[in-house]
Amino acid sequence: MESAAMRYKEIFGLAAKAAEDLRTWEKHRAQELEPRIAAVEAAVSQAVEREERTRQLVHNWWRMTADNVAHLPWLEVGQGPEPATNTRGSQLDLYLDEVKQRYQQLVEAVLSLGWRARRR
Repeated sequence: MESAAMRYKEIFGLAAKAAEDLRTWEKHRAQELEPRIAAVEAAVSQAVEREERTRQLVHNWWRMTADNVAHLPWLEVGQGPEPATNTRGSQLDLYLDEVKQRYQQLVEAVLSLGWRARRR
């Protein structure tokens, strides 16, 4: 039969081994995750830059739209666009193409009104 002291030493040894195994696993896992974390951080940084470029682009289109509509005294310019939080980032190019097409349609419509409708 084992003495209590020997059993204690055995349990303590197993606990120390488990703690060392856990530290080794954590270090290994951290090394595995470092490149993934770096990739995700780079993707987030690119997304932030793309978002800012998109905001600026949409702002520029809005200013051009407001300039076009300003020539029409019977039409008031509303508030500028706000970012849509329910959109998909993967479809940003489609959204921007749609905004560009709508802007071009507006310009064509204003031009087709003729100079009399655009007078102040």
